Amino acid sequence: MQQCSYITIILASLLALFAGCGNEQSRESPPPLVRTMTVGDAAASEAGYTGTVRGRYETRLAFQVGGQVLSRNVNVGAHVRAGDVLMVIDARDVQQQVNAANAAVQAALSRYDLARTERARYEQLYAAQAISEAMLDQYRTNEHAAEAAYRQAVAQDSASRNALGYTNLVAGADGVISNITAEEGQIIAAGQTVMTLTQEGEREIEIAVPESSLAAVAVGMPAAVSLWANSAAYTGTLRELSPVPDAATRTYTARIALTDAPADLPLGMTARVRLGASVQSGAAIPLSALYQTDDTTAVYVVEDDAVRLYPVTVTAFRTNDAVVAGLPPGARIVTAGVHQLHEGEKVRTK
Repeated sequence: MQQCSYITIILASLLALFAGCGNEQSRESPPPLVRTMTVGDAAASEAGYTGTVRGRYETRLAFQVGGQVLSRNVNVGAHVRAGDVLMVIDARDVQQQVNAANAAVQAALSRYDLARTERARYEQLYAAQAISEAMLDQYRTNEHAAEAAYRQAVAQDSASRNALGYTNLVAGADGVISNITAEEGQIIAAGQTVMTLTQEGEREIEIAVPESSLAAVAVGMPAAVSLWANSAAYTGTLRELSPVPDAATRTYTARIALTDAPADLPLGMTARVRLGASVQSGAAIPLSALYQTDDTTAVYVVEDDAVRLYPVTVTAFRTNDAVVAGLPPGARIVTAGVHQLHEGEKVRTK
């Protein structure tokens, strides 16, 4: 009997010990771990196209004559004015062509003078009835031919002198040098592109439209543009859509004309473009973040490591998320397990 009492006491002590440990562990259990996200603008999360800022007018510059590049006076990104000399090629060969054309003019002029003199002499002989009219007509024809040859030589001389001026590549408008493809010492051909001049003024966004989306894109449709660098937002219209795809990417190049962008918008910046219907305003959040109680829709927002319920208004449902109004800017919301939480509860976040 006494032995049973000892066993009972021992069992009671053990149970009390285990119960104490359990209570201590429950008191020290950490707050629940929740998954969160920072809400973003609905426009930024909407599907769209990635594009780059381009100039409305981009001119590929080339020499009208061939030769060796002697000097390059600008670098990529340089701002130039109309009339600035951008590049110079060796003019020695062109100068020799000018000299040859000038000598041809002198030779043609001499033949023309001789033909006129002979025609005048034979007119006198014809007046004295010393030659026939047929012979006089021959010398008149010789004079006309010599005159035509002289005029041709003068025209060729003028063209060669123009070619001498083409050895300087001159900017035709104010703008920025966006690309250079030739360097000093390089031999280039007439018409070969050596640099690209993007003119000052209008800015556009160039995007690539895949074949699967081509049917939904049309010239003239509105576009919303946002820059990735500074989140600046602009509006525009689809100005141009290529009728044939790029041979390498099999996408169709499209140009968005911006209506409210500054003229000095940096070239090459990355932008997000959304075409078509007007963009929905509000915050885009996952459907799993919505907490419904009766007729009220709310969202758990994490503040000071605790959750607070914020009532929101759902303005639109989309494929994978919802657009809501009423959340503070940059709010950090709980996106999963919202029905397991309660107001003011401490939580841990990843």
